[in-house]
Amino acid sequence: MTEILIKETDTPLDKQYQLLIKQMRNLLNKEEKLISNLANASAALKETFDKISWVGFYLYDGGNLYLGPFQGKVACTRIELGKGVCGTSAKEKKSIVVPDVNKFPGHIFCDVDSRSEIVIPILKDGNFLGVLDIDSTSFNSFDDTDRIYLEEICNFLSIEIFS
Repeated sequence: MTEILIKETDTPLDKQYQLLIKQMRNLLNKEEKLISNLANASAALKETFDKISWVGFYLYDGGNLYLGPFQGKVACTRIELGKGVCGTSAKEKKSIVVPDVNKFPGHIFCDVDSRSEIVIPILKDGNFLGVLDIDSTSFNSFDDTDRIYLEEICNFLSIEIFS
């Protein structure tokens, strides 16, 4: 089956997210494997937003975060809880928007070109499953609009996609 993603780059950011979420609800299917759904979610985000240089998932195994499906340059494969932006988001179970990664204490530079980052935890029934990690090569690429809609995407994933 051929999948096509519609982008509307000339519309406000919230409208772009609303269109993306509508398409993701049709693209992702709980009957498919988790890895396939997360791979398509990563691809859809990267394809929709030019500001994204890297997007992917780190999945929790009960001890650490491990690299899951992603789009972008090669990446760190394991992150300890409390380390870097992903590990901090995991430990605190909260979203983190970093306008300048150089100013985030303990930032892990998997990509030296990364300038800003947003990390959203994925929770199901209070249980931590992993994080959605998104980087940009520009400073100040992410804001509350991104956070709100990415949290909605992660909530959808936790309810509909994670078993």
